[in-house]
Amino acid sequence: MLAPSSAATVRPMISSPSVLVVTNGRARGVLAAVRALSRAGWLVGVGTPNGVGMVTSSRYCARRHLVPRPRGDGQAFVAGVQRAVAEGHYDLVYGGGDDWMAALSTYRDGISSSVAHPSPDVVTAALDKVELARRAREVGLAAPRTEGASDTALAGWSGPVVVKCRSHWRPGQMHLHRVEARRYPDAAAAAGRVRALADDGFEPVLQEGIDGELGALIGLFHNGRLLGRVQQHTSGLWPTPSGVSCRAETVPIDEDLAGRCNRLLADLGWSGLVELQFLRDRHGVQHLIDLNGRFYGSMALANAAGTNLADAWARHTLGWPLPHLADGRPGVRFLWTAGDLRRAYAERRGGLLADVGSTLRWLPGATTSVWDPTDVGPTLDLATARFRRQPKEPALAANMDDRSRSSS
Repeated sequence: MLAPSSAATVRPMISSPSVLVVTNGRARGVLAAVRALSRAGWLVGVGTPNGVGMVTSSRYCARRHLVPRPRGDGQAFVAGVQRAVAEGHYDLVYGGGDDWMAALSTYRDGISSSVAHPSPDVVTAALDKVELARRAREVGLAAPRTEGASDTALAGWSGPVVVKCRSHWRPGQMHLHRVEARRYPDAAAAAGRVRALADDGFEPVLQEGIDGELGALIGLFHNGRLLGRVQQHTSGLWPTPSGVSCRAETVPIDEDLAGRCNRLLADLGWSGLVELQFLRDRHGVQHLIDLNGRFYGSMALANAAGTNLADAWARHTLGWPLPHLADGRPGVRFLWTAGDLRRAYAERRGGLLADVGSTLRWLPGATTSVWDPTDVGPTLDLATARFRRQPKEPALAANMDDRSRSSS
């Protein structure tokens, strides 16, 4: 049973309140959230397309379900979520990726459980790279120039450019994978990538290439302000140079930045967990590049900094009293060990041995992305995955062409 947050928030609660996370089974952020939710007293179920994976190997995953990816008309996805909810009697359901999140929001009327994510119009605006940049500038945040990748835009572009998808999911989408951002020295070099994405049915956008260091501001947006704030600085990315945090550390909160983020989130109508990603340029200006409204890759760092945002998010969604959510402690370190070793092999800062050595020196005292001595199942799953034959996911559409299947 969940313990009450404090004496002032004592409330009768049902035994074993439960949550369901639908995901691909390999998401490191979901693993961190499953562990945090279970440790806070929630019974946690995980729904994946093939029933296996790193997340379902965790001892903190109490139930496992088959839930198809949200593709096509969404009927198979909704039916899978509904089956899982009926089997587990879940109070709440989360999406573990942008597509899972957006689909839960879109199809929420067909799901007989509370959905953690905001309404479809809010999620759509937040995931739209062009719209997000526009709204950021309106509230005083810096944001890189971002526009649809038309022929006119390509012809008029100067300088480095990052090619992204405008959004990672929309109703009816058949594509199987998230398409990651790629940076190019100029528009001519990016043109082939733009054409390939458009031919595969995606909507590519061009974003100004900002030279800077990745950072993020994270928290629970509740009643118009961020609670349980965690700010982090990333010193290692994989894939390099436009990947995700493989080495990061918490830093003191930038109150001016946080205030502007509050205005942006209020303008969007956001509610719940959010990670806002920034690139800090050489002048110290923070440029907003992305919004993640679901469990994100380095979420274990927020947990280690003292903020159980997954638990708070569940309470927030269900209308339960929140615990006191203090800001995360500065100086807490995070390491995605496998990612940082790959980064070291590619970047070789000071030479290969020196860079690998820097990863090993960073490890002691850092919270890790997957390894946990109390929960070794996910690490064993990763170590043995390449030697096992994984169950295949159900076919989504008989007429889906090969190019769509391999679009990422």
